[in-house]
Amino acid sequence: MIAIVGGGPAGLSTALFLHHVAPELARRAVVLEKGRYPREKICAGAIGGRALDLLASIGARPDVPHVAVRGIAVTTRHGRLVERCDETCGWIVRRREFDAGLAAVARARDVVIEEGASVRAIHREADGFRIEMETGATHRARVVVGADGVGSIVRRSLGWTRGKVVAQAVEIDTERSASDLPPDVMHFDLTSNSTRGYAWDFPTPLDGQVRMSRGVYDLGPRVEDPGAALDRRTEGERKVGAKRRFSERGAVVGEVLSRHGVLLVGEAAGIDPVLGEGIAQAIYYGASAAHYLARALGAGRLGFEDYEPLAPRSRHSPRSEPERRLALDLSIRARALDHVYGETRETLERTVARSHAFARAGLDYFAGRRVSRLDLLRAGSHLARARFRWGA
Repeated sequence: MIAIVGGGPAGLSTALFLHHVAPELARRAVVLEKGRYPREKICAGAIGGRALDLLASIGARPDVPHVAVRGIAVTTRHGRLVERCDETCGWIVRRREFDAGLAAVARARDVVIEEGASVRAIHREADGFRIEMETGATHRARVVVGADGVGSIVRRSLGWTRGKVVAQAVEIDTERSASDLPPDVMHFDLTSNSTRGYAWDFPTPLDGQVRMSRGVYDLGPRVEDPGAALDRRTEGERKVGAKRRFSERGAVVGEVLSRHGVLLVGEAAGIDPVLGEGIAQAIYYGASAAHYLARALGAGRLGFEDYEPLAPRSRHSPRSEPERRLALDLSIRARALDHVYGETRETLERTVARSHAFARAGLDYFAGRRVSRLDLLRAGSHLARARFRWGA
């Protein structure tokens, strides 16, 4: 049996793409989800069009309430830039609805999902793994996929540490206000010196209306608690519900994400550490793990030593397009972390506040469209000029 621990986008995508590329393996897989759909999941909810297209490529994009994203805004101490696109470049969803919708798609394809299946511990044995459930039941598996998020019981049970890059985020829902940008624009605010990160204002589909998800993402070390920073930012806003706090694990280049018979995917492995984008990466992780498992198990290999989801160039077997894209995406973002929030932050902020080419390139990538080489050249030129003029 293949036990996929966690029924969020990473775990469900692993099962769905396994059903697509290796249905004989999918028939021996089970998704163990500790909650019951629809269940609350704290998340700002942005999904890049590239991930929606990946799900659509196997007919698995769920039909759920969403706000279509058609623009991005970035505010720094040096100004604000707004860039729009003609077509939808992504969605903003509520995870409660998106995960339930994705689970329904999986079940329609005979993917086995056990709800209320909270894992207590995982033990390695001679012939695989013994999975202890909180109910006292036991599962046995030859392969375990850890798709169980930042607090992963798979990591804790099977020898991994907590991880080097763990961010804190706090969010709250509010009504829209007169100062908000159009309800199809995601806003990133980098004006605060007290945060090694950013604040966000995203439109969100809540109770049949477009409201706002506002939050603070902070990588630390912290000058100010992100909850206090959010209180300051949202003073005077009409709030809907209470603040919610959560952690996110960022990808670290070079971290080993497999053991014999075990793979980590999604936030159990590590997502975008720069912006905390996680749903798109989770879906790509799932597709990548499915392709990898089809190759490895098809060849009778359980060592999984060549599972390298963050390595752009594999030293081993040829890889699928989702594997290549995920590796390139996360390796670039992980390596960029210290530049974005380090000594070069001032120069980058000056650039993003002025460079439409920079914003277009980012928006096209988010959407899954081909990024213009001319925009990349112009963005690089704008950054080089900023470094020459202001240093760092």
